[in-house]
Amino acid sequence: YGHSNQLRQARAMGDYLIVGVHTDEEIAKHKGPPVFTQEERYKMVQAIKWVDEIAPGAPYVTTLETLDKYSCDFCVHGDDITLTIDGKDTYEEVKTAGRYRECKRTQGVSTTDLVGRMLLMTKAHHSNIDEDLDYRKHTDNFGKGPKGHSPWTGVSQFLQTSQKIIQFASGKEPQPGDTIIYVAGAFDLFHVGHVDFLEKVHRLAEKPYIIAGLHFDQEVNRYKGKNYPIMNIHERTLSVLACRYVSEVVIGAPYAVTADLLDHFRVTLVCHGMTEVVPDKDGSDPYEEPKRRGIFQLVDSGSNLTTDLIVQRIIKNRLEFEARNQKKEAKELAVLEAMRRLEEEK
Repeated sequence: YGHSNQLRQARAMGDYLIVGVHTDEEIAKHKGPPVFTQEERYKMVQAIKWVDEIAPGAPYVTTLETLDKYSCDFCVHGDDITLTIDGKDTYEEVKTAGRYRECKRTQGVSTTDLVGRMLLMTKAHHSNIDEDLDYRKHTDNFGKGPKGHSPWTGVSQFLQTSQKIIQFASGKEPQPGDTIIYVAGAFDLFHVGHVDFLEKVHRLAEKPYIIAGLHFDQEVNRYKGKNYPIMNIHERTLSVLACRYVSEVVIGAPYAVTADLLDHFRVTLVCHGMTEVVPDKDGSDPYEEPKRRGIFQLVDSGSNLTTDLIVQRIIKNRLEFEARNQKKEAKELAVLEAMRRLEEEK
């Protein structure tokens, strides 16, 4: 949702947004092992509602040639630094030419932090649990080189506000003739498996209005166990709202899809993917009511990607990720030092 927020801000600066997505090879060379494959990332970025078009295989260093190739007036990046493998600013050329704009980095989230949560297996990141010291200690190692702390790679607390939700929400009410479809789940680490599922659900009707019910952290933890969900309810809300197939989100939806819920939202259809449905606390089927009404449908997304699999990919690459973060940190600290020296020389 940090990436989505950057794209939202970029889209607001112009009329048409083209997003360049790097290949696996480029990322491995400059940053370290990518978590998702390039095909998965192309699909994910295309599913974000502020994106008009993607440029697959975009070069890591943004040049004027690239901007001209796609008829772009300017390019946008967050206010953190991106450096090549040899420590150069990847936006130098477009900055010099005056074809660069900057947007604010989303406070309280980074890929580094999410990776830390997966590796730690604690539950400290759930919305109402106090940070435990173990988590704090480890996230500090995770976003810290031996010599200090970079403001870009560090970990901070994500604070949800109504303003953020409004910025992400579509604000569209269902219209007469819309098919109101309800889906529910954790939607944790919002990924391409979720996108494939939502896209399939979206295709079930001519005018779909999809409402996604998100379960509270404790509920997700009850049926998924371990340290799930990796993202807390506030983070999951923004991730799902950023998807072009979703019209509305119920924050903290009940686990059982009740008659009240179906009547309140005037739901026409309830869909679930091919993943296992864990019984409710009392042993009952959470989809009993929609099944009774004959409005329940299983939808096969055709994707086998799950949140579990993503966590396994990360754990497999754990040492490479930790090395990557320390290298990134060291480069950022060197830039900070150079910026400080320049200031002093003035």
